[in-house]
Amino acid sequence: MNYKIVNGSISFGADTILEEINFEIKEKEKIAIVGRNGCGKTTFLKSLIHNDMLEEGIGETKFGVYKQGKIEIGYLEQIQFENEDITMEEEILKVYKDIINQEEKISLLQSKMESNSTEENIKLYTNAIEKYEQMDGYIYKKEYMTAIRKFGFSLEDLKKRVSEFSGGQKTKIALIRLILSKPDLLLLDEPTNHLDIETIEWLEMYLKNYPKAIVIVSHDRMFLDKIVNKVYEIEYGAMTQYSGNYTFYEKQKQINYEKQLQDYEYQQKEIKRIMSIVEKFRYKKNKAKMAQSKLTYLEQMTLVDKPEKFDLNTFSTNFKPNIDSGNLVLSVNNLGFGYDKVISRVSFDLYRGRKLGVIGANGKGKSTLLKTLANNIRKLDGKFEYGYNVEMQYFDQQMESLDRNNTVIEEFSKDFPQLTNTQTRSCLASFMFYADDINKKVDSLSGGEKVRLELCKIMKKGPNLLLLDEPTNHMDIVGKESLEKLLELYTGTIIVVSHDRYFINKIADSLLIFENDKVVFFDGRYDEYLEKKEKEDDDLQVSQVTNSSNVNIVDKTKSNSTYFENKEKNKIKTKIKRIENDIEIMENKINNINEEMQKPENCTSYTKLADLQKEIDQLNSSIDEKMIQWEQLNGSIEE
Repeated sequence: MNYKIVNGSISFGADTILEEINFEIKEKEKIAIVGRNGCGKTTFLKSLIHNDMLEEGIGETKFGVYKQGKIEIGYLEQIQFENEDITMEEEILKVYKDIINQEEKISLLQSKMESNSTEENIKLYTNAIEKYEQMDGYIYKKEYMTAIRKFGFSLEDLKKRVSEFSGGQKTKIALIRLILSKPDLLLLDEPTNHLDIETIEWLEMYLKNYPKAIVIVSHDRMFLDKIVNKVYEIEYGAMTQYSGNYTFYEKQKQINYEKQLQDYEYQQKEIKRIMSIVEKFRYKKNKAKMAQSKLTYLEQMTLVDKPEKFDLNTFSTNFKPNIDSGNLVLSVNNLGFGYDKVISRVSFDLYRGRKLGVIGANGKGKSTLLKTLANNIRKLDGKFEYGYNVEMQYFDQQMESLDRNNTVIEEFSKDFPQLTNTQTRSCLASFMFYADDINKKVDSLSGGEKVRLELCKIMKKGPNLLLLDEPTNHMDIVGKESLEKLLELYTGTIIVVSHDRYFINKIADSLLIFENDKVVFFDGRYDEYLEKKEKEDDDLQVSQVTNSSNVNIVDKTKSNSTYFENKEKNKIKTKIKRIENDIEIMENKINNINEEMQKPENCTSYTKLADLQKEIDQLNSSIDEKMIQWEQLNGSIEE
């Protein structure tokens, strides 16, 4: 299979959405389409199905769409339920229609063979069995049952009619049916939205081993890193190709930008130098010929374009708590939470400056826990208690506190009536609400814009404890990265629920994990938790192998030693990376404090300067300790 678009574009009326599309996908390639919200990613996916959306672009090459062979394309938006009165199982089994027909054929041939075992009947039966095996007939039931379980459905759900499920559940059923149908080209638009971590990890593995081509639009960076081998970025109306996963794309984009900028600046200097020679000698008789040759050289020169700056327009704010809390921020003791009955219990202590990530399957009570801690619903049992000077703000993923009938500026001003119009506009501008944006009705805002407005209100209040329930929903990658930087530099305490593993790994230094009908506290980052989990799985497998046979136990142990050596080395490398990240965060905090010390109101206050210097000294001391750990870990790798 090969699918190629050369010099295409997409327009709606007078507006050009994409002005230069050069795109190619080959058999088994896994491709990501990335770019800012509104840049045209979903529109491009639709154009792969509806080629009449495409027209000639602004490039010099001839426009064309080229397809090799008949390509079956699967896209979630295309999937409609013909009959919602059938059961979920019947809907899923439509995917395996050919296999089920083959089963019926085998059953008929078996009956025929048993009643009349001629050589011809035996041969027909044998051929049917072989074809059934080639169609993966022996594994299809396990395949769809695994998918159903991983997407959070039970055996009882299989017998329910499709009409009995919610809109979100119907979308999941459609996605299951789509990926199991295995089209030649699978188009996925934000497939991880509203999926829990366990489901995302299963989907990752499934798509990584998918035998055909995939094009994915997603803001989940870890998801893309583990699946794709090519990235197309849409920026300023054009598509740029990068070979590799998302991390490679980020690095290569920066390298390409710096190289082109360097080439551009060098060429501009050279043009300036040559032009100065021309101007100096063009009217001198004995030098005029030389000057003319320089002009000819300039005319034939291939000009290097000045590279466009990255489209990094996003929100930013100097967000600090109004006051510091006491050391113990929150104490939770055997807290039973839920609505009508206790769905789970949890105990933990949270100290100032710590950032706790809450992860786990959907429906286990993560959001319910945050609502309970925010006093939005009553606790059912046990207790929790906030410490001294704690000022808490809660971000609800539903953003129910927003008044849909207000304009943006009215919605913000109702919480901050004391601010001047200039101060209000400045606050909103720091979250990308400019000029006419502030007069938009809240009801007309996109999901990402509503998130920014709610975060703007919360952060202006200056809390020292944040309870955040899925704050990255509806955000593009640049928005997520901006929020990550903001929260990394935040000196207060955080509890955050998220299914974005990259985000959790970047922000949280400890975890609450909802798994197996219990809540487990883990003091460490997400990558450390994964290492621990992998090691436990490996130990279990080794134990099973050892117990299952006493033969060649020494050889098995010997062959496993290198494997565990590599596992240990990777574990150390992860710790080194984490220490480097911690050092970078502390150095950024020192830079911020130094800027604070330069402010006129602080320059004249000895007490304030002494306090700020004390913070710098403590951070430098912590950096020294981290550097010692860094050197020791690097030394252990060399050993």
